[in-house]
Amino acid sequence: MRGFDLTPYRRSTVGFDRLFDLIENNTRLQQGDNYPPFNIERLSEDRYRVTLAVAGFRPDEIDITAQQNLLQVIGRKDESASNDRSKFLHVGIANRSFERRFELADFVRVEKADLADGLLTIELVREVPEAMKPKKIAINGGQIVDISKDRDAA
Repeated sequence: MRGFDLTPYRRSTVGFDRLFDLIENNTRLQQGDNYPPFNIERLSEDRYRVTLAVAGFRPDEIDITAQQNLLQVIGRKDESASNDRSKFLHVGIANRSFERRFELADFVRVEKADLADGLLTIELVREVPEAMKPKKIAINGGQIVDISKDRDAA
């Protein structure tokens, strides 16, 4: 998937610019470094988990930053400690700094993050504000009904 032209779709749609930009940026970034490896799980309709394999990193060496529509995980290793490699006969465990970015959908926020057994686990939850949830409008002055509650019960 080297050349992917979204121009025909951009001409016939309105309001999807951000989605097309994400697709184009993602195809460019996929050719880069794949360290550290990670998993993304969907736990339920509005809950997600991102797990990164960060063996050898301590909690104080990892920064997690959540901004609007962006989750950034940065791991910084002390360069002076890695210079003493004369003791190693083989180095197979990656022990280098990294930066990993995840684009988040609207209303997705970080709930918590844990580091255990070399795995950094970040729990995400999508919380749509009450004003943004769909509501059914009755004709002739009837009451407005919140249809999202009907969907949750089903």
